[in-house]
Amino acid sequence: MQEVIYGCMGLGGSWSDEPHGDDHVDQAAAAVQAALDAGITLFDHADIYRNGKSEAVFGEVLAATPGLRERIRLQTKCGIRLNERGLQTHYDLSREAILERVNGSLERLRTDYVDVLLLHRPDPLADPVEVAAAVGQLMAEGKVRQLGVSNMSAAQIDLLQDRLETPVVANQLEMSLLKRAWLESQVLVNHPEHLDYSFPHGTLEYCMRHNITLQAYGALARGAYTGAEPESPTPAGAATAGLVAELAETYGATGEAILLGWLMKHPAGIAPVIGTASSARIRACAGAGQAAQDLTRADWYKLWVTARGSNIP
Repeated sequence: MQEVIYGCMGLGGSWSDEPHGDDHVDQAAAAVQAALDAGITLFDHADIYRNGKSEAVFGEVLAATPGLRERIRLQTKCGIRLNERGLQTHYDLSREAILERVNGSLERLRTDYVDVLLLHRPDPLADPVEVAAAVGQLMAEGKVRQLGVSNMSAAQIDLLQDRLETPVVANQLEMSLLKRAWLESQVLVNHPEHLDYSFPHGTLEYCMRHNITLQAYGALARGAYTGAEPESPTPAGAATAGLVAELAETYGATGEAILLGWLMKHPAGIAPVIGTASSARIRACAGAGQAAQDLTRADWYKLWVTARGSNIP
């Protein structure tokens, strides 16, 4: 199902070990309400976001709002470990780690189950048989209803799926008008420019063929085309921001809706993930589905060509 997803990484305060406060819970409650007002019902988490505080503040909102859990769907991720065992980052999709981290997420979220569990990053040491055993146990216990992945190629998903007894339903990747490797890979086959993009060719097509929803994180390009001051301004960026504003005025939409609609117009049925904590900006995303319908093929290509700063081959 094509929809906009609310990404909760911005909730919960800092990435430090400092506990969250009431103001962070209030911020989360406001964000949840804004998302609901915008028609969003799927909320995206990960065990590591804000060192677990993103899940914790969301859990407090759930506990304080009777009936909310029944109105929404939750997904969380596991597989990344931060600042443990002398390493800043490492991956762990061992059976024991998956079970431990999911149980920790459920405790913080104050819920008995998540609708979707995503495996956050490929772990080169992961045994697909072990992963399948952990997922099977969690599903048998009613703690996980569906399984997805994040940042995985077609080949990695295929290997995993061969061992699983449940279908992979989602693959979360960075996809936006700014981060276009997923799109460029489709048209730069047999072209020297393909070396500029590392996206694993065929992943998009694999997901489409197997009904795996592509969830696009970073979908709003971190505000690059809707008012945020870019770190490294470029003529292409300025031109794209102007075009987004022009199209927003033409269709009576917001710039955010235009950016999300551009993604959603792709036949892969991309589901954008928005990560802003601003209630106003969350509500500005409400018209994304309509924008996807309104944008013409010429509009869509014009946005792409303007953002890349050169014509396509």
